[in-house]
Amino acid sequence: MSLSNRLVRRYFASAKSSKNSTKSKWKSVVGLEVHAQLETKSKLFSGARSTFGAAPNTCVSLFDASIPGTLPVLNKSAVELGVKTALALGCEVNPVSMFDRKHYFYADLPTGYQITQQRAPLARRGSLSFPVAIPGITKVPYYKSARLHQLQLEQDSGKSLHDPVERKSLVDLNRAGVALMELVFEPDLASGEEAAALVKELILILTRLRSCSCKMEEGALRVDANISVHLDNTPLGTRTEVKNIGSVRAVAQAVDFEIQRQIGILNDGGTIHNETRAWDAARRVTVAMRDKEVVQDYRFLPEPNLPPLHLQMQEETKEDLEVELINVPKIQRSLPELPEETRQRIIQQHQLTPAIAITLVNDITLHDFFRSIVEEANCKRSPKVVANFLINELLTVLNSNKLEPSGCRLTGTQLAKIIDMLEENKLNAHYARQVLQELVAADVAGGELQCPVDIVTRNNWCLITDDHRIRQCCQEAIERNPKVVEKYHKGKEKMLYALAGEVAKASEQKIDMARAVELLKDMLKQ
Repeated sequence: MSLSNRLVRRYFASAKSSKNSTKSKWKSVVGLEVHAQLETKSKLFSGARSTFGAAPNTCVSLFDASIPGTLPVLNKSAVELGVKTALALGCEVNPVSMFDRKHYFYADLPTGYQITQQRAPLARRGSLSFPVAIPGITKVPYYKSARLHQLQLEQDSGKSLHDPVERKSLVDLNRAGVALMELVFEPDLASGEEAAALVKELILILTRLRSCSCKMEEGALRVDANISVHLDNTPLGTRTEVKNIGSVRAVAQAVDFEIQRQIGILNDGGTIHNETRAWDAARRVTVAMRDKEVVQDYRFLPEPNLPPLHLQMQEETKEDLEVELINVPKIQRSLPELPEETRQRIIQQHQLTPAIAITLVNDITLHDFFRSIVEEANCKRSPKVVANFLINELLTVLNSNKLEPSGCRLTGTQLAKIIDMLEENKLNAHYARQVLQELVAADVAGGELQCPVDIVTRNNWCLITDDHRIRQCCQEAIERNPKVVEKYHKGKEKMLYALAGEVAKASEQKIDMARAVELLKDMLKQ
């Protein structure tokens, strides 16, 4: 068996069998570095478009191509979005920040250096608290907090395209100079699930702020993880860095695999090397990229073509209006409601449990559905009924069809109609799920989504609530099952529910079972 296969098996097997022994012996330490592309129309230091998917080298200015004589001009919108993000994360925004040159030589970096903020970044010392739910382990989500070391602005590099057949390498400079903010978190995490939960919460915040699209499939959000393990009461171990992890789920998988890989090597008497690794999503392993034992000399130097970035830290006065400084208090007042604030609000306002609030808010589309259904004018829908329907019914149907809430065409209005029929006792939960299944099937097939009321009418799924019909079904069940009735009369009260099951079966699950049970009790007393 190859080494990579052994590591894969160790990752899945030891995660279960070695939790008590290995994890009590070794402690894992995880820190994240996140690169988020700022939602600006142009690049950080040039007027070139910042457009994903454009034809190669069509979004390149003279400055991006490093033509002699061109100078950088700082994008004001990028700074404002960076400040807004820093404030949302509780950072200390620096009144004066500086830009530096970070030197390294790759074909996709024409200047030979990247303009970044190393010594005096835009903001420092923030914090992010977020809920963590580990499937199969934690019944109730717990909260974790990670410190943010610093938030800095920097430009992205281009993209190298390698053709192994033609033995050629081409460079696309469309991304060169795109505005990024780098968020460097302290090593406060202990597992892949905690790392994934941090990234998920950060995505929710950045999306609320509209500072980043967070589309990881487009490279708008990229995650690097620094991972090490050590024994109790010993110094931190040698760390490895896993670069450019491309999805939230991959963050959890990559971190957990790397933790188990390091523990396995140390248990076998081996040594962990300080190296950069990549996540192979197909094989679910980390693979070595390059050695980091020799510290790279980036020769950080002050950027001579950009002056210090001054921010206004006081409220605006009449004199200040003549000065074009970015006003931090004004940005602070413009912050939207953040995800944790939303959770606490709907817990208090709608008396939902923390677990339900976390599930709703953690999915942007699910929360949008909840808000539109509950907050509709003059509606009296129960928030608990709506929340349970979305989580227990809608998510179940979507998961069975391998769909995400954001990927379906269902609307809040359609879901509200199903919930109204449930609350008005015109539909039961069984057929509500059938309606959802029919809508989702039409969505997957690319067909037209019908009105839920029309689907119920066409399929004759309406709930039977007429007392005469229910009583007739109950009488037929009693007559068909004399032995069950006899056992009930002898004191076996559970037989009542056996009869109720017969009623439900005979009516194809369409009958009002609460009323059927009541009538059965009365009829059996006679």
